[in-house]
Amino acid sequence: MEIKWSKGKEDFKDASHVRYEVFVKEQNVPIELELDEFDDQAYHIVGYENDEAIAVGRILEKESYYLVGRVAVLKEHRGKDYGKVIMENIIKKVEELGGKEIRLHAQMSAKGFYEQLGFEAYGDIFDEAGIEHICMKKCL
Repeated sequence: MEIKWSKGKEDFKDASHVRYEVFVKEQNVPIELELDEFDDQAYHIVGYENDEAIAVGRILEKESYYLVGRVAVLKEHRGKDYGKVIMENIIKKVEELGGKEIRLHAQMSAKGFYEQLGFEAYGDIFDEAGIEHICMKKCL
């Protein structure tokens, strides 16, 4: 898988396409919640296979940590460790940026996936866009 990074919306078309397919069409997240004002300031990662955008994620810099979000793999490409490759590249990017802690809001169905990458759950389960989530973090 080829990886490309961008900042803000300078090269956002492919990332927004994958996110639309996964979150809006598949998971019924309202478009106005999925594409938000934070996209303008985020680092976006897109994974490509044969020039097709198939996996994405984003990183937002906060005061004392980096917030990972919008991690998604197109349905027909799941089960091939592409999500793991995206997350490993995100962790590496945060380290390069000098980050010491990564946080994310994991869908409950993905909690085990993030635990395998060294993230620990904390707090209570909460609803985000009609889907149960839990906060998770990893110290670097």
